[in-house]
Amino acid sequence: MFKTYIKTAFRSLYKNKGFTAINILGLALGLSTCLLIVLYVVDELSYDRYNTKADRIYRVNEDLKLGENSVQYAVCMPPLAKTLIAEYPYVEDAVRLKNAGSFHVKKGSSSILESKMIYADPSLFNVFTLPMINGNPKTALAEPSSVVITETTAKKYFNSTNVVGKTMLFNDNQSYMITGVIKDVPKNSHFNFDFFLSMSTVPDSRSNEWLRSDFNTYVLLKNAADHKKLEASFPAFLQKFSGSQMQSDLGMSIAAFEKSGSFFRMNLTALTDIHLKSHRTGELGANSTSQYVYIFSAIALFILLIACVNFMNLSTARSSNRAREVGVRKVLGSSRKYLIFQFLSESIMVTFFATAIAIIAAIALLPLFNQLAGKDIAVTAQSLVWLIPASLIIVVVIGSLAGSYPAFFLSAFQPIDVLKGKLSAGFKGGGLRSLLVVFQFAISVFLIIGTLVIYNQLNFIQTKNLGYNRNQVLVIQNAFELNNQAKAFKQEVKQLPGVTNATMTGFLPTSGDRSTAIYFKDATLDQKKSIFPQNWEVDADWIPTLDIKMALGRNFSKEMLTDSSAVIINEAAAKFLGYKDAINKSLYKSSGGKRGSNIKEYHIIGVVKDFHFNSLHEKIEPVIIRLADNRGALSIRVNTANLPSLMAQIKNKWATFSPGIQINYSFMDQDFDASYRAEQRIGTIFIVFTSLAIIIACLGLFGLAAYAAEQRTKEIGIRKVLGANVTVIVSMLSKDFIKLVVIAILIASPLAWYLMHLWLQDFAYRVSIQWWVLAGAACTALLIAFITISFQSIKAALANPVNSLRSE
Repeated sequence: MFKTYIKTAFRSLYKNKGFTAINILGLALGLSTCLLIVLYVVDELSYDRYNTKADRIYRVNEDLKLGENSVQYAVCMPPLAKTLIAEYPYVEDAVRLKNAGSFHVKKGSSSILESKMIYADPSLFNVFTLPMINGNPKTALAEPSSVVITETTAKKYFNSTNVVGKTMLFNDNQSYMITGVIKDVPKNSHFNFDFFLSMSTVPDSRSNEWLRSDFNTYVLLKNAADHKKLEASFPAFLQKFSGSQMQSDLGMSIAAFEKSGSFFRMNLTALTDIHLKSHRTGELGANSTSQYVYIFSAIALFILLIACVNFMNLSTARSSNRAREVGVRKVLGSSRKYLIFQFLSESIMVTFFATAIAIIAAIALLPLFNQLAGKDIAVTAQSLVWLIPASLIIVVVIGSLAGSYPAFFLSAFQPIDVLKGKLSAGFKGGGLRSLLVVFQFAISVFLIIGTLVIYNQLNFIQTKNLGYNRNQVLVIQNAFELNNQAKAFKQEVKQLPGVTNATMTGFLPTSGDRSTAIYFKDATLDQKKSIFPQNWEVDADWIPTLDIKMALGRNFSKEMLTDSSAVIINEAAAKFLGYKDAINKSLYKSSGGKRGSNIKEYHIIGVVKDFHFNSLHEKIEPVIIRLADNRGALSIRVNTANLPSLMAQIKNKWATFSPGIQINYSFMDQDFDASYRAEQRIGTIFIVFTSLAIIIACLGLFGLAAYAAEQRTKEIGIRKVLGANVTVIVSMLSKDFIKLVVIAILIASPLAWYLMHLWLQDFAYRVSIQWWVLAGAACTALLIAFITISFQSIKAALANPVNSLRSE
């Protein structure tokens, strides 16, 4: 019997090839798109879950508020890890990580600049799951000047993983012994490094300072330990270990500090929450956000719903044409049970073919999607564990839902009523179909509005005046490797034709160093009169090179020796300090030690206009700029039509000053674009998926328009005989669908405006949603719907009425 169902279903589907093709194509397109998004979401949610102890690992964070200034750190104090183990029996272990920056690693006669380097405690391999291929994980990082490298790194430098005991030379003067080789850190990790250097190599790692923060600290709790209990004990813990140093340095207890409106606190972040929920200062890598996971999950659901609605719509539309077939089958003896199984088997067969095509298409498009999303997703055996059962569920559920209307409704018809033609088969009266059309076009309009808002915000980011000129600025990232020759190199580069100016500092708006410090408005170091700004070290060429505008006062001058104790502040700092005219005002900074000792006075000589140095998600912070020798990077403003020639000259100069060390450079506008790459990718993906959703919706509308025209063939013929022209016929066939699209627009527009308004609140600097965005989305939806419908309407209107009426 089952074989008969399949054979009959296949014949029926083959007989209606157009209907079958539209149904399979629409559903396959929706399912493949949905599958790609699901793979993306699963990848985002999988971060750090490769660790076998992931559910027991937490990172310790610091939150500091000083007056009106606040900052959230992902780093903590040097002695915290060992103290937590000693104080709390339920803390099984702890590990500290400290970013090592970049090193030149010797390979043969050349050096390779490596940036994925980090210092780590010996307990690293007990806390995190980093399988070791060679070496002893218990002792690998116990000794100073030891390093553990990844499998790929070992093959890169030695063409082998059997390298334990060999040495590597960093920066030409630091020799490290390889004590272990581990498998590559999984890409779905919140940190990804190739070199793990022993923490004991760092002198600061043995510091007992409790008011400095530069170590990422992770704790491993024992089984069944409650992390909330540990978190609740932190205030008393800080009082015990940090209280005396705060009293000495700031002249107040932690209680008095908090009473004044400030605070110094610690908290925990679960390891598996870091990638999507943590955006603190001192993160070990760029994290994503859970917001995008929610957005894409919603898009996947929307696209799947549109595809399913299409399938159900076309199935119900076609089923009305099969009422006579049901009547004939019943007269010939078919039971209702047989008819139900027949309709369901057809529907499930279409869903099966569509699902199979969708899986193949998704796998084929995965490399392109990876490129678009900046991912490295692969369909593995582990993926198939959930993919195969999910596909079977989709086939059964969607197939059953789409086939339920013809299966249970049509099979209940009385044969005599059907054969006498008492059942209407027109588009009108199809309340369910109308509701479903409104639903899918409401989703499409919502996505169109969302796409327009995202595009406008990204365009705003790209074109906003940032307060500095990022164009035509070459940044040599490793200028620090020139050591004492850095200034001489800068002066020679400035003499090159095509070079307008150059500045030597790692503090740049687009990337580089970030530092904070506490300044006070008077020498009493009154905490209520404090400011906790960005503290930047620059040279006298920094402001003119970056084309930052002065609001008041002057720039630093090499000729004025007093500028060594001068500072320039930005407008945000002046506003925070309450200065309308900050020139010649003083700021005070303690350089450590007991309260009242080593206080340095700085006088304000200028105020620069605010410039953006963080994401546009954040407001511009106060910045205090000091004149100092910082060799972090060399930024060169160029003005030449022959950039390749100038680059060759700069590289030749570099080779003269630093033979054997490769120059590492980028352009400031590229660095800026890189900082917003995530948003750009999200915008591109949103546009692609919105376009697919519209295409899927149009496929359904196309099919429905075709059936509506087919059901009204005789009516169209009579109207043409009575004098109706093509315009009248097209209008008649289109108006029912256009009404539904208008209803969809009225439903979707306010909802889309509200939700996108909420999304924009995440940006401190943002566009407003203009009326033309909603109008443009509405017009786009109407135009697309009309074009889709008109194809079938015009075809029906141009048909010869003789062909439709000759049987009457």
